[in-house]
Amino acid sequence: ARVILQRYKQGKANLEKKIIENEEWYKVRHWEQMRKTGTADQVEPYSAWLFNSLANKHADAMDNIPAPNVLPREAGDKQEATMLSSVLPVIMEQNDYEGVYDLAAYARYKTGASVTGVFWDKEKLNGLGDISIRNVDGLNLFWEPGVTDIQKSRHLFHVELMDNDLLAEAYPQLQGKLGSSTLELAKYRYDDSVDTSKKSAVIDWYYKKRNASGKQVLHYCKFVNDEVLYATENDTQGDASERGLYDDGEYPFVVDALFPMAGTPWGFGYIDIAKSAQEYIDRCNQAILKNVLVSAKPRFFAAKGAGVNMEEYADMSNDIITYTGGGNPNDAIMPVPVQTLPNICYEVLNGKVEELKETTGNRDVSTGGTTSGATAASAIAAMQEAGSKLSRDDIKSSYRAYRKICLMVIERIRQFYDMPRCFRITGDNGAEQFVPYSNAGIVPQHQGFDFGVDMGYRLPLFDVEVTAQKQSPYSKMSQNELALQFYNAGFFNPQMADQALACLDMMDFDRKSFVMQKVAQNGTIFQQMMMMQQQMLMMAQQLDRLQGSNIAEQMMAGMQGGGAPVPAGAAPAAAKSEALGGEDIGESTTTKKARQRVAESTSPT
Repeated sequence: ARVILQRYKQGKANLEKKIIENEEWYKVRHWEQMRKTGTADQVEPYSAWLFNSLANKHADAMDNIPAPNVLPREAGDKQEATMLSSVLPVIMEQNDYEGVYDLAAYARYKTGASVTGVFWDKEKLNGLGDISIRNVDGLNLFWEPGVTDIQKSRHLFHVELMDNDLLAEAYPQLQGKLGSSTLELAKYRYDDSVDTSKKSAVIDWYYKKRNASGKQVLHYCKFVNDEVLYATENDTQGDASERGLYDDGEYPFVVDALFPMAGTPWGFGYIDIAKSAQEYIDRCNQAILKNVLVSAKPRFFAAKGAGVNMEEYADMSNDIITYTGGGNPNDAIMPVPVQTLPNICYEVLNGKVEELKETTGNRDVSTGGTTSGATAASAIAAMQEAGSKLSRDDIKSSYRAYRKICLMVIERIRQFYDMPRCFRITGDNGAEQFVPYSNAGIVPQHQGFDFGVDMGYRLPLFDVEVTAQKQSPYSKMSQNELALQFYNAGFFNPQMADQALACLDMMDFDRKSFVMQKVAQNGTIFQQMMMMQQQMLMMAQQLDRLQGSNIAEQMMAGMQGGGAPVPAGAAPAAAKSEALGGEDIGESTTTKKARQRVAESTSPT
């Protein structure tokens, strides 16, 4: 493992150098990278055009934090998919995934990729264990050179420095065997002084190997120096020696590259694209500021023996300057001419600023400004939405990585959630429920026997659909406006359910399936209500036959708008109704209530 790790580390040297340099550019300390000599210049201006581009990209990412929706692959797994759709956000919240996503977004735009680890932490919940999701530094992860997918790497190493005293406390077998780290890791240029003399490199070694049954499993070995702390192949108490570390057989890391490159799972970011333009912006600023400083502090040529008191001349607080001789002092002292920079210098500077904006997709309209003359809020909002297509493309790629993270979380639940855990789930109507959940419904399901033949086991599989939580004010505004348009168009009128569904089927917008489901439910309820009305009419007709009244015709006339003629034989009943103030004495109590309900249900209100 040590020999392999050293080979992997040598193959990653150039990438580590780039990551460290990009971190300095992100911190607006890039003059150390730009200097051709080791000495600092008097004028080294730092402009933050590149940092502003990164900050805006990060803001777009945070406005579209992903949310999971688990879909079943078979009809029998719908209930489990619904539960997982509710449980996954709770697990993400417990792991502060918003903070993980925040740091991952910064890493993608700075270095070109981010790494997220999905582990099982047996120390969580007082030893019960739970899923742990955290960021992983790209400098500490090592893979086989030349692969574009870390899952295809034969070995994978994660190295982290830990204090010797903490290691000796956790692993007594390390007492007296620890010194300084035997593995030199690449380090950032920290502001603090970091002492690593009393730390040791803890190496997590992941590798894939076929077991006795021929299945490829993931094994794991944790060691310091030459001392093995834990190894799944040595775990004879459980079934890890045959089963491996994780049942899915995947390395527990997800690499999310911004702009992919051939021959490596890493990518390149916006700093790699725009740091050349940022460099020349600062060099132009340096030349302009030098010219300004020279012009602000004039210098003079003075002839030797001119008779002018140079100390008094250089002191700007002196009102009187003495000189000897009867000549003109201007003949002895002459200002040094300073050449002002031509306008082409300022044009080049502005051109480099525009180049940086163009190459990073950080146009003025993306940040709320506009130079095209548009002043209407709706026009500016539409231009911002159209100008953010690069950000949407970046975010879509991060959603693919998020989907892999969710699938890994589901696999950890399948393997380790043997005991039920209670989750607080908030429904669409805001009501809270406390639901226990375990892996009983997603572990391999025995399919029984068919004609005496064992049908084996079925493994419930799921797909993850990723949507944005829509935290952008513009996204919320447009979503609310779309809902109002649907309402005004009568889409939620149950009598127009069929027409509304036909129209919605041709449209494309977020949560379309949810809206169609609501419209279909309204139509179904309306159909059920109409059927109930028909049943009430049939009951009224039966009562008419028993009591000799004509309430059924009256109910039908009321359903038709009250304009239908009164049938023959109903005049005496109508007369009785007028004589008694509109109350028909021939109606039974049941028929009267039925007529009232039908009239209310068919009224315009």
